[in-house]
Amino acid sequence: MTGMGMGAIMLPNIPVMGRPVAAEALLDGGLDVAVKKRLADAALNTAKAKGATYTDVRIGRYLNQFVVTREDKVQSITNTESYGVGVRVIADGCWGFAAIVDAKSEADMARAAEQAVAIAKANAKLMAQPVQLVPQKGFGEVSWKAPIKKNAFEVPIKEKVDLLLGVNDAALKNGANYVNSVLFFVNEQKYFASSDGSYIDQDIHRVWPIFNVTAIDPKTGKFENRQALSAPTGMGYEYLQTNPSDKLTGITTRYNKGYDMLEDVTAAAKQAKEKLTAKSVEAGKYDLILDPSHLWLTIHESVGHPLELDRVLGYEANFAGTSFATLDKWQSKNFNYGSKLVNLFADKTQVGSLGAVGWDDEGVKTKRWDLVKEGTLVNYQAIRDQVHILGETESHGCCYADSWSSVQFQRMANVSLAPGKTPLSVDDMIKDVKKGIYIIGDGSFSIDQQRYNFQFGGQLFYEIKDGKIVGMLKDVAYQSNTQEFWNSCVQICDERDYRLGGSFFDGKGQPPQSSAVSHGSSTTRFSGVNVINTARKI
Repeated sequence: MTGMGMGAIMLPNIPVMGRPVAAEALLDGGLDVAVKKRLADAALNTAKAKGATYTDVRIGRYLNQFVVTREDKVQSITNTESYGVGVRVIADGCWGFAAIVDAKSEADMARAAEQAVAIAKANAKLMAQPVQLVPQKGFGEVSWKAPIKKNAFEVPIKEKVDLLLGVNDAALKNGANYVNSVLFFVNEQKYFASSDGSYIDQDIHRVWPIFNVTAIDPKTGKFENRQALSAPTGMGYEYLQTNPSDKLTGITTRYNKGYDMLEDVTAAAKQAKEKLTAKSVEAGKYDLILDPSHLWLTIHESVGHPLELDRVLGYEANFAGTSFATLDKWQSKNFNYGSKLVNLFADKTQVGSLGAVGWDDEGVKTKRWDLVKEGTLVNYQAIRDQVHILGETESHGCCYADSWSSVQFQRMANVSLAPGKTPLSVDDMIKDVKKGIYIIGDGSFSIDQQRYNFQFGGQLFYEIKDGKIVGMLKDVAYQSNTQEFWNSCVQICDERDYRLGGSFFDGKGQPPQSSAVSHGSSTTRFSGVNVINTARKI
């Protein structure tokens, strides 16, 4: 439990679940697929016999590993496992759900199904309208596995510890006074079966390397931080084994395929020291050059959340509020979300993304679809019991539950900004800027309950004058509203610069659930954005 707590210090949003296990247990493949099918059939048959008109069964095994260090010490190594089954049904036109931990017998499965039907029938007495579920064909027995090259759980703990202690040592040698570093690995083994005729076995892997360095001015006692510019990713340990051809270099290393943690922490230590003497920004209007390591969060908050259909309809408001992008705006077919350059899309198939799966948690084949096309709002994100509201006959495939014990519901897909079509490098973009700020890395943010008015900070800020970077700034945050901001988009670098950022723990719902989601973009320029100075005057 102490180890879990130390992990939470570095990654405060990690929902640690499951029982502690030995590292060897993380390599156990779990139940055979034939056993899973037999168990699922027991639940499907029981639910039908009790009166369910639709049933889906999720058998889930969730494995986590945390390796946490500080300076020259290992603070914790924690491995967890969670296993169980969740059964969801429609009976008397209403949803019902039940879950059982460690369900490994047909009697357990039947008990969960029977309870789910009883709950649905009880809830149906209070229901105003029956559930409208769009048809979904069954896929038979199919499988999907994340295309990883090296299973992180197969890498010896010593190798991971050596990497982190080497990272910490590099930070201290390059000017950091303190440094924490963490490796976090996830494997979700998910089996889905439904009365539609699908039996889907999926093996999902994710990895997140992260650190935080602190530099202190001994004369004033003031300090500055710089966090890792790593993106959590749907890859294996190969993400941490880079080669020079994988990277583009600039003010800070930008990672497309792999992440060099040592290189990033070396730069971070130097940049944290540089921030101590950086010039405080002068408030005003600036052109902003936003790196993908920063822009992903703005996309997440101002596009991903407000275009979730349940928020649009007011069905969901926890954590992130509702949405300004109401149905009447979409129905007008001409609602201006951004400039003509802005093409935003949802995609649950992007290789290496956190949200990549073959099928969602309703057994729907995943896909890509447009949300904003040439600046115009064209669609939302919706699942099987919502999408009829849009006049569509097929779910978008973005239903997800964070555990076997949680009921699945609409979650954000990977939402990304399409790269520019005209060849354009970051250097060429900067050359055209008279007065601007180049922002790298995500920082603090604030956005209102309709996902409209917002403020964003970052990790690194560089002043641009007459087409040249002239030095580092600090105390920077920009303010805008969603429409104004996306309409100020004037340039987007081409696909050579396209990269993914993302969140391992996007919170939603009540009871709360977290999901992993990526957001891609190329470096993008926004014209005339309001920048404020965040320094506290004492």
